[in-house]
Formats: sequence, structure tokens, C-alpha cells
Amino acid sequence: MEDNYFRQNRSSITETIAKSGSFQVNLMKYVGSNDYSKLIEISESLVKEYGKAAKLTPNTIQTYFNREGSIPFTAIFQNEIIGYIIGVPLEILHKEPWARLDIHFGENNTIYTYTFVIQDGFKKKGYAKMLKRVYLNWVKKKEHIDFMTGHVMQGVSSSFKGNIRIIDQIKNWQGTGKVFEYYRRELDPEKIYKSDSKPADNGKW
Repeated sequence: MEDNYFRQNRSSITETIAKSGSFQVNLMKYVGSNDYSKLIEISESLVKEYGKAAKLTPNTIQTYFNREGSIPFTAIFQNEIIGYIIGVPLEILHKEPWARLDIHFGENNTIYTYTFVIQDGFKKKGYAKMLKRVYLNWVKKKEHIDFMTGHVMQGVSSSFKGNIRIIDQIKNWQGTGKVFEYYRRELDPEKIYKSDSKPADNGKW
């Protein structure tokens, strides 16, 4: 009965995690259908660089945003959604060959950053940085999560701070003709190597 309620619920359930003036970052505990159209509209800007699969649909919103273990945040300006970032357990992507080849697949200790986007008119105002910071800090607080991974265009990850390792390069990502990198971020190296007596992997799959 509870699952049926959520499928029919039109209103989102959110919690404000950070706020500065007219801008705030909300944790999306549940995305209701009232917010579908705005999220889909924002995702359309990703198609050119990331391929058609980057555009959200009601089905992918349910699959990724409203999935147990997912970590979705929205950027809100004057009560309107202007962007979002979402992390999902790596194991959710079990149909993707690259996910199954990850050395940590099946260990339930990795969050994959599925999407990160801010609308064009709100870029370079500090909103994206604040959204990403809230997301990263939230993931770091998850005791069972040791790694964060994601795909970005070649060279982008060189500007990331922290313990970043390029695991693989994918040519013609999602039919875009562009080279993308699959990176892994160690969230707490001291904890990882203290609890794991095995030698650290050398980046090979």
C-alpha cells in the first residue's frame, strides 16, 4: 500500500540542507510528479555533451531519484529548481558492462554520480559549487561508502580536489564522439587502507 501511495503522490518530499539568501540545496527524499517536467526540462541541456540517455524521463526519475540508496539533491533559486545532482549505488547500474567491471562492484561501498547539472543562466554564480559541496559532504558521512565514481569529459577530473584516480577512458561516450573518463574518488583513504589489508588496486579493472 505504501509503494502504491508513493507512485501516485504528486508532491515531492524535501529537506533543506543548506541555504544562502534566495538559494538553497534540498535533499529530495521523494520526487513527486509535480516536479517531473522541470527536472526533464533541465536535463535536456545535457543531451549535446552526454548523449540522449542523459535526458530524464518519468521512468528514469523513478528508477534513480526514488530508489532506495540514492542520494538526490536539487538546487533551488527563489523556490524554482535550477539544477540537480544525484548519486546512486554502483550496483543499480548492473546492466552496464563498465559498472560490472569496477573492482568494487558488489561491495556496496561506491556511489556513482549519475548526473550533475545547473541551468545555463545560473552558472558561474557559486550555485553549482555549493550544490556539489553539499552532495560530497553528505556522501562522505555515509559510513559504508568508501568511493565515489562518475564519468566526465576527458580532462575535467584534473580540476577535482581530493584523491582522484582515472580508471578508464571511453571513446565515443553514448554516441557523442567524445572521450570520457571514468574516475574514482577515495572519500577517506585512511579508513580504506586501515580496514583493508589487501594492497590498493593500481587502477586496472
